[in-house]
Amino acid sequence: MSLKNRVKAGASSALDGGGGALARSTDDDMAAHLRTLLLTEVNLSELSALSEESKRARLERVVSVLLTREGPLLSNRERSALVRRTVDEALGLGILEPLLKDDTITEIMVNGANQVFVERAGRLQLLPLRFSSEDQVYQAIDRIVAGVNRRVDESSPMVDARLATGERVNVIVPPLAVDGPTITIRRFPKPYTMAQLVEMGALDEETTALLGAMVLGKLNIIISGGTGSGKTTMLNALSSFIPERERIVTIEDAAELSLQQQHVIRLEARPPNVEGQGQVTIRDLVRNSLRMRPDRIIVGETRGGEALDMLQAMNTGHEGSLATIHANGVLDALLRMETLCTMSEIDLPDATLRDQINTAIDIVVQLSRLADGSRRIVEIAALMSEHREDYRSHSLMKFEADPWDGASKVTGRVVTQPLPPKLMERCLIAGATVPPAYRAGL
Repeated sequence: MSLKNRVKAGASSALDGGGGALARSTDDDMAAHLRTLLLTEVNLSELSALSEESKRARLERVVSVLLTREGPLLSNRERSALVRRTVDEALGLGILEPLLKDDTITEIMVNGANQVFVERAGRLQLLPLRFSSEDQVYQAIDRIVAGVNRRVDESSPMVDARLATGERVNVIVPPLAVDGPTITIRRFPKPYTMAQLVEMGALDEETTALLGAMVLGKLNIIISGGTGSGKTTMLNALSSFIPERERIVTIEDAAELSLQQQHVIRLEARPPNVEGQGQVTIRDLVRNSLRMRPDRIIVGETRGGEALDMLQAMNTGHEGSLATIHANGVLDALLRMETLCTMSEIDLPDATLRDQINTAIDIVVQLSRLADGSRRIVEIAALMSEHREDYRSHSLMKFEADPWDGASKVTGRVVTQPLPPKLMERCLIAGATVPPAYRAGL
């Protein structure tokens, strides 16, 4: 059936009642038919030699000609949307391409062919989008994993990857995903300055000054928080306080940090290839970084045996290091760090691990996603425990939230305590200015 006849059939059937689903089906038919025609109209070998931008421009012209020749009468808006969708499915990730260009979206979740959720401003939304078939979902998955030399099938049903534009992707397919192939895309975090984070309500100006003093004073800082609480964004902003003269080595599972200093070495872990070979872990990179004469080591996310190597680096002259960890509170962060250390092949007694943490970590910055979806620092605590002691922290700053009315923005107040003398001295020696709210006696 020609494209014109498909549309006519869809239109007359819609008059009998099947409205939304029918119109959607007709759109799917048109896009599928145009993709088929493209294969006969385009020289694939010639196309492969072009840049991505040139490929897209060439295909858009071809699809426009095909629509003029075979397609129905469409408005300019409908025509542009159909051309864009057809080219997106031919070159990119289909219906996901416009979402990847939307800066307001922080996460994209595909639950089979018929459900696409996004996260905006900390809240989930179900979009009126669907893939034309499960095969289209698998086509998108194949394009994702091809870029990282991986495969997804029943024998290897899970994969982590990164798009060329930086987004982190997790894919899981049947039989593990019972309701169909699932794609989760975490958008590349937009770098914010500290001033912008203050404006957004993530912290106040005095807390910003305190964090700046602690980074300048080379305190070892762990940024803790749950998934999506803004840890990487805060880590990136905090790094702006590092002096320009220092050599910084960043270590990440997927490179997301965007530091502005001149002397930055970026290291990224590598997953195993199709044969299961060639993996380079974050732990491997932490160990290697110690031989690179770093002034600062920044680990994007600590989630394995590299925690022990990181602590040893902090304890052997690499002060001022920064790292993030998944945890729901200050004490949880310290206990999780201890647990991660046990994942290394070195078997250390619990008391020894506790000593490593007590002597290495100076500050824990706790982030949280509040009830209204906003993200902010809810606590900054100094680790006060010493050798052979259980973890003991001193809260320097705490955000006490007011009861939420379910509509407006969460409000609250910041409670402060003085910086401990030892940490205060390190900040002052480095030439940092500690804000009055965090000085003893004021």
